[in-house]
Amino acid sequence: MDRNQSVPNLFIVVLLAGFITFVPDALCQQPQKEPQQPEDVVRVYTDLVQTDVMVFDKRGHFVNGLKREDFSLRIDGKPQPIEFFESVAAGSAREQPQVNTAIAPALGGASPPAEPDRGRTILFYVDDLHLSAGDLVLLRKALLKFIDDDLGQNDEAVVTSASGEIGFLQQLTDNKAVLRKAVSRIKAHPYAVQDHERPLMTEYQAMLIDANPAAMSRINEGLPDLLTYFVMRTMAETGETREAAEIHVRNRARSMLEQGALVTSNTLSAFEGLVKSAAELPGRKLAFFVSDGFLNDTRNSDVPQRLEQIIRTAARNGVIVYSMDSRGLTTGLPTAGDPVEVDPSGVLARESHGELLASREAMATLAVDTGGRTIFDTNALDVALAKAAEETSLYYLLTWRLNHESQTSNKPPRIEVSLLNHPELTVRLRKGFMATPTQKMAKGETAKPDAAAGKSLEAKLRDALTSMYPRKDLPLALDLQFQNTSDKGTLLTASMQVPIDSISTTTADGKPSALVNLGGFVYDDQGKVKGKFNQQGTVTPASQPIDGSQSDTLTFNYSLPLPPGLYQVRAGAQDINTGRTGTVHDWIEIPDLSAHELRLSTILAGERVASNSSGQPSGIIMRANHIFRRDASLRFQLYVFNASVAAGESKPDLEMQLQVLRNRQPVITIPVRQIALANSPVKDQIRTGGEFSLKDLAPGRYVLLIAVMDSIAKATASQEMRFEIR
Repeated sequence: MDRNQSVPNLFIVVLLAGFITFVPDALCQQPQKEPQQPEDVVRVYTDLVQTDVMVFDKRGHFVNGLKREDFSLRIDGKPQPIEFFESVAAGSAREQPQVNTAIAPALGGASPPAEPDRGRTILFYVDDLHLSAGDLVLLRKALLKFIDDDLGQNDEAVVTSASGEIGFLQQLTDNKAVLRKAVSRIKAHPYAVQDHERPLMTEYQAMLIDANPAAMSRINEGLPDLLTYFVMRTMAETGETREAAEIHVRNRARSMLEQGALVTSNTLSAFEGLVKSAAELPGRKLAFFVSDGFLNDTRNSDVPQRLEQIIRTAARNGVIVYSMDSRGLTTGLPTAGDPVEVDPSGVLARESHGELLASREAMATLAVDTGGRTIFDTNALDVALAKAAEETSLYYLLTWRLNHESQTSNKPPRIEVSLLNHPELTVRLRKGFMATPTQKMAKGETAKPDAAAGKSLEAKLRDALTSMYPRKDLPLALDLQFQNTSDKGTLLTASMQVPIDSISTTTADGKPSALVNLGGFVYDDQGKVKGKFNQQGTVTPASQPIDGSQSDTLTFNYSLPLPPGLYQVRAGAQDINTGRTGTVHDWIEIPDLSAHELRLSTILAGERVASNSSGQPSGIIMRANHIFRRDASLRFQLYVFNASVAAGESKPDLEMQLQVLRNRQPVITIPVRQIALANSPVKDQIRTGGEFSLKDLAPGRYVLLIAVMDSIAKATASQEMRFEIR
């Protein structure tokens, strides 16, 4: 398929076709009844709230097939009826409608439509402020294996860190190249709080000393405790009195704890931000909190308060946390190279035996109270990650009524879920419950001021483009391609499409029209802007699309020469009449073609229906969202770069294989065929393509996988494209 010959007008701004019907205002007006006077009533304020639970057998396998009558629910010790009960698959098309079932009355009976094959949402949070270089090696291997082998076709993931050094790549995506690069940016920040005084004191020892109310209490018994040990050693080092030495030791311990508290506070603050942001994402989310551990210092830090806040936020936003100790299988003892104080008396060893457990206390609280579990004492981190993702893919959803009038304090209710007649099974649930829809404001309350009020439409569009997650108030599709041109080198092309029927119209000079702002940015993987665009489009009615086919989209193109690298394009569209905005984020990797290795371009694809009403073959309709009709054929085109030519030969020897995958399983396989060679405007690139029917594919999401084999170089290159059948 030649972009320049077969389909000359693939990416052009198309015109609005069809008729626009207006309803006179008089027909919309209905007689209004006079409001009745309110009666004296007693109101009991209740919310429908949801608790998600998982049930496992003794082997740790999820137990399917349980019914509502198998569960017992108690709130603050009192039995509570279960209003609704569902078995839910996380990331499935039915998950969000199931979650919305119980709250549909509060939404006016409306539930958002199911999104086919939506996939799971997985959040990786690496506490690199408490991470050693040795543990990072094992962790990277585990994360990369999960990304390559266990991340599902429609799953989305994000890799973040406490230090923020991953930078711009800390974004939710299904692009594995982005996730791999994010993993490569994780760096170790060996954590050690010391003051360089003698004798050496660890942070855990400092916490024990700070919690000890009295010194010298056991010195006369011949069995000194940790505080006494450091007081005696300090006296020997400095010549201070006992009282002065005790003050010195306590001040020293408190100073160390304050240092540690600052680092730990930063760790939890960043994680809390990630959990808060998950409110914008649908369904239940799985978060991995990965760390070498830190202390839950209740006297000098805000760790307990932050943990409680994170747990509440996780409950509201449907986040379940699995805490992973990146130290793997460990005894907690110092490793080679760690500074160790020589202590013939054995006091340090005796008093510090609980350090490992203490360093995991906060992580265990995070996991257990959010309905997850801990991953401790294993070097098979990759296996643990895969198992956690699998076991959290299914859960039971219990919906019940929270009575505000019966609440005697501001504390969240104590939720207990048990199984009747199944003592051999284990129930795992979170502390707290999922958020309910926003309630109507009580009498006398006022709405919070809109932060966007007073801003221009252009400023609002810019804010939407720079937000963490895409906006979906206005549907927008984005397709990214790269080409190798003889004059400009590698060229990025971004094609944006907005459905015509989603744009509101106004009437000017008796003709309906619509105005749309289109804009966006191109970023490199460091977050630096490499290009930007802004254009206002006017859509006017037309009786017949200019390419002779039924068209229903407004299309805009933007091209930019770019060197090899990983790039993100953020595009946005804004209905000027209503202010509704839609944005989309997408990534593209432009390979280095100068390396003379076999490479493939991105896949350009469109649909062709069998014929039009006149019986003539139809043209090809390009859809940036890659959503195609089941009664159509998918036609594709791509380029092969740097094919080898044998000595004495003039042509390369290339073969191509095509597969269509769903959930990583092939549903269509087209046999290997020889690639026909054709002239190309650029040296060392060969255009090829093909077409196949979509009639045997059920509605849902798929991956088109194309592999090209170079028989001369014994090399293989592949490229994939996601598409959807409706």
